[in-house]
Amino acid sequence: MAQNENLAALSAAGVSVWLDDLSRDRIQSGNLADLVATRSVVGVTTNPSIFQAALSKGHDYDGQLKELAAQGADADAAIRTMTTDDVRAACDVLAPVFEATNGVDGRVSIEVDPRFAFDADKTVAQAIELWKIVDRKNLFIKIPATEAGLPAITAVIGEGISVNVTLIFSVPRYRAVMGAYLDGLRNAKIGGHDLAKIHSVASFFVSRVDTEIDKRLDTIGTPEALALRGKAGVANARLAYAEYQDVFDGGAHTSTYNHLAAQGGNRQRPLWASTGVKNPDYSDTLYVTELVGPNTVNTLPEKTLQAFADHGEVLGDTLSGRATEAAQVFADLAAVGIDLDDVFALLEREGVDKFESAWNELLEATTGELRTAAAGGN
Repeated sequence: MAQNENLAALSAAGVSVWLDDLSRDRIQSGNLADLVATRSVVGVTTNPSIFQAALSKGHDYDGQLKELAAQGADADAAIRTMTTDDVRAACDVLAPVFEATNGVDGRVSIEVDPRFAFDADKTVAQAIELWKIVDRKNLFIKIPATEAGLPAITAVIGEGISVNVTLIFSVPRYRAVMGAYLDGLRNAKIGGHDLAKIHSVASFFVSRVDTEIDKRLDTIGTPEALALRGKAGVANARLAYAEYQDVFDGGAHTSTYNHLAAQGGNRQRPLWASTGVKNPDYSDTLYVTELVGPNTVNTLPEKTLQAFADHGEVLGDTLSGRATEAAQVFADLAAVGIDLDDVFALLEREGVDKFESAWNELLEATTGELRTAAAGGN
């Protein structure tokens, strides 16, 4: 089977295409393997919302729920077992990609319990636990980039565990994430770990930035404000990419990374997350076409993946050298009255709350399913 030309062109431009979805049906039906073979998919990301959706549909988990109920498992234990089983199976599907890319891609991400987002010690403990349970070299543990998450990132990387840092909304927080990663690599080296085997991505969220800022621009309502709709998300990501280049790709602050790279350390790639377009007035491939550059990852919902396969365009590198114009967008936003610090603080809180709500829904539903299964129901 041949790869789709549009997605192959995206990959050739330096973008690793990851799927932002996972379910047992997708694995067992062969759909995931098919996306690897025909849609250039080289990674998978999950989060509590994705698992909540997967476990609430169909009957793929009924048999396992009955077994777990018979064993006396509670909802937390059942969810941990089912989700880690799915992630392990997905890791196995992507293992050939992992080997072919020397560990850069072929990755599957699983997130720590979102209720621990503001507790570094619990985050570290569960990251280590999940790493051991899944027991696959191509796993990424997702840790939120909250202030409490930063020392957890350093600690988990220091244990030799690969990390996907999630829920990054602002450039200052992204800088702190890169610092936490480099600190982790230093600790890992001191601890005797092979730095070449430790990988990381930093998941920078895009569409949610536009959704929130566009809402505020509409409220302001002036021509100057309305002209800025749909520009903030891409500008924010381009500013982040400039910071990535500064730290990892020959910029003024690359010396720290170069020292670690000489000892086998890998760069932490930026990953564009939340790239499904929410506003129907915008191109459905906006957050793919406008965020193309070397050493990046774009994690796409299937709808966006198929849209790009159908009519997406690769217009060359749309990230490098765009920081000045991106900074002007932010200056213009501030000039019309957008409080960017407030926007990013709100988005982080909402991001954590959304995942925690999905997790609580999942716990509640699983508790009910376990009770039904224990009572002999279907």
